[in-house]
Amino acid sequence: MTIKVKISLFLSIVAIILIITVTMLNTGITVHNPVGDMTATVINEVEAYGTDYVYIQNMPSTAEPVVLSEGVNGLDYTYDGLNYVHLSDVKNEVVQVGTGKQGNYSGKLTGYGPDCPGCSKVGNVACRTKEGTNHSLTYDGLYYNDSVYGEVRILAADNSAFPCGTIVKVDNGVLSKFVGIVLDSGSAMRNAWKDGIVWMDLAFSSQAEALTGGATSSNTSFEVQRWGW
Repeated sequence: MTIKVKISLFLSIVAIILIITVTMLNTGITVHNPVGDMTATVINEVEAYGTDYVYIQNMPSTAEPVVLSEGVNGLDYTYDGLNYVHLSDVKNEVVQVGTGKQGNYSGKLTGYGPDCPGCSKVGNVACRTKEGTNHSLTYDGLYYNDSVYGEVRILAADNSAFPCGTIVKVDNGVLSKFVGIVLDSGSAMRNAWKDGIVWMDLAFSSQAEALTGGATSSNTSFEVQRWGW
């Protein structure tokens, strides 16, 4: 094989290797074009998600809406106006909205421990959980894991006014704002409600901690987010 032929073959190979790269607009996908000077136009099409509302009667109309699941945009693209590719489906956001009676109150907050006078020492609360089990402040803790609101502090209240499972946003001006769940009760709270006074008790690990934990306030805001279970 002559030198000229070898050079020609080498240049041909180089020409094949040095292909033209076409970058698709907006997709971040790079397509290598081995046949020469070709271009392609790619257009992304985003399908925006909507919102589906779930109306709950045991959720106060004054409660903040709850996002049960996040929305996801759908995505498609076309190139050269001929080829269509479906990348992902649209998924609507789902929001829970209350239609029940209003639930905003002002009242008194105090604290208590499982070793309080007249208490069971292990802190067995008055209510059963949604799963139908007993809850001990000593053995199971001061929090309950709610399926919608997550980890929430345990509260005692008058269960005729605030049924077991009631979710409340609490702001006593001393502690950081928190979300609690009514899982306990007490005679002081029941007697106060007879006089039209809202009184809730926040569970602590001991009575000594309850007295120094910053719960006590006579000017507390209670915002019910859900009535009972």
